[in-house]
Amino acid sequence: MAQITATEVNKLRKMTGAGMMDCKKALVEAEGDFDKATQIIREKGMALASKRSDRETSEGVVLAKTNTDNTKGAIIALNCETDFVAKNEGFVKFANNILDKALNNLPENLDGLKSMDFEGVTIAEKIIEQTGIIGEKLELAYFDKIEAEQVASYIHSDKKLATLVGLTKGGIEEQVGKDVAMQIAAMEPVAINQDQVSKDVIEKELEIGRNQAIAEGKPENLVDKIAQGKLNKFFKESTLLNQAFIKENKMSVQQYLQQTDKDLTVSEFKRFSIKQ
Repeated sequence: MAQITATEVNKLRKMTGAGMMDCKKALVEAEGDFDKATQIIREKGMALASKRSDRETSEGVVLAKTNTDNTKGAIIALNCETDFVAKNEGFVKFANNILDKALNNLPENLDGLKSMDFEGVTIAEKIIEQTGIIGEKLELAYFDKIEAEQVASYIHSDKKLATLVGLTKGGIEEQVGKDVAMQIAAMEPVAINQDQVSKDVIEKELEIGRNQAIAEGKPENLVDKIAQGKLNKFFKESTLLNQAFIKENKMSVQQYLQQTDKDLTVSEFKRFSIKQ
């Protein structure tokens, strides 16, 4: 049997993130061969991932970040089984490492992110490896990105919710973008403005308005007018630029932006949360 030193165990631990005992067992089994030991740890992850494939990953973290000049942003969600793991420093660090890969490369979609290189394997393979190390099913559940003249991000304190927002002009005070990103987190708008609300949503809201008016016994000739009024209220409450600004509800988000620059508006936004 090969003599395994503490230095070798520590080296493998730094390479893989696995626990000391798991690294020692892997090195013993591999007779000191680091490549074989790493493969053993990965295979353990694959076996555990297979066993836990039907487990629900309802916990995790949602993280967002922008690049140094605030022209690009990325947002990801890495899910796990328990809140205990979601709060683990190693798990959060792993999620942040994936986020950095996403931000630096801005792949086309989630599958593109999963296929990217991560320490000699794909991110998807690394997640399986970490499943064996952490002992829970992990899932990269979400990825999106924004490229704009200026991008801002927000992560809620519990790391269960994050947002990105793109502004149409650069050189804007960073707090402005952060305020709008927080607005998106707090108020969950469905679109930037009424023009971007889908026809299906509009028809559904009109139908709800008509049914409410009929149920309240309103005259038939007023039903459509009442429904339109309720739709306009929906636009005001549920579209970002028309919403009351959370820091000063006497003005809309659009008015807040125009205080900074009369032509400033939002080009797009992303919001994702892990439902509790």
